[in-house]
Amino acid sequence: MASKELKEMINQSIAREIQVSIQYMWQHVLWKGIEGHSVKDEFKKIAVEEMKHAEMMAERLNYLGDIPTTKPTPIFVGTTLKEMIQQDKKDEEGAIELYKKVIETALKENDYVTADLFKKILADEEEHHDVFSSLLEK
Repeated sequence: MASKELKEMINQSIAREIQVSIQYMWQHVLWKGIEGHSVKDEFKKIAVEEMKHAEMMAERLNYLGDIPTTKPTPIFVGTTLKEMIQQDKKDEEGAIELYKKVIETALKENDYVTADLFKKILADEEEHHDVFSSLLEK
């Protein structure tokens, strides 16, 4: 079965997904101004996707014999739209880096199911990063 290292990385991933799902949902609620109006639905859409990621990861970790965390990493909502999006972009960059490590470790351990799961989630995270990067260009 999976190594302790891989299980810990999956749990870190779950904590991160819980964090951003809350963070993005609160940003959806707290947006201000005309620019905020144009992105509020994107915050909500991505928040829901992130919660689905957390669920899939938790199911996988449970299968691997470990208990999924319920504690998010620190949440940073921000006070201005620019601050929110800059933080969100940074959080997506962190996820991309972590999930590549999860995939690499899973493949070394011949855990193809975990690797495939994280490859699919990685594609979503890269899309989220692209959304936040594009929003900062405006």
